[in-house]
Amino acid sequence: MSPNPLNELGSLGDYLREQRQSAKLSLRQVAELAGISNPYLSQIERGLKRPSAEILQQLAKGLEVSAESLYVKAGILDEEFAHDPEALDVRRAISHDARLTARQKKTLLDVYDSFVEDLDSAPAKTPATTRTPR
Repeated sequence: MSPNPLNELGSLGDYLREQRQSAKLSLRQVAELAGISNPYLSQIERGLKRPSAEILQQLAKGLEVSAESLYVKAGILDEEFAHDPEALDVRRAISHDARLTARQKKTLLDVYDSFVEDLDSAPAKTPATTRTPR
């Protein structure tokens, strides 16, 4: 058998299968718990499909494992970020993303900073009071 060209998906599929089997659940049971189709879960386990972060979160709930562990296996989250809550900040994530050019990183950071500045300078919102008609 030829090596899986989607290596990270293979390890995700292997990990999902191991978690499913250790929980003594069938493919069908996990698919039902996660709210996805049985064939789709089978394709994920075999490394043929790349699930979204939302699907991974549903699978994590169904298997009762951390979503972060699935994100790491799927290559969505670097392992260093999964174990360090302090590292999960937007600026660090952008600067560590190897898929972005230096210019793209700078642009994203500038946009992010402008949004954060707007939020920081906005007056604090107070809860709306409910008025009763007279």
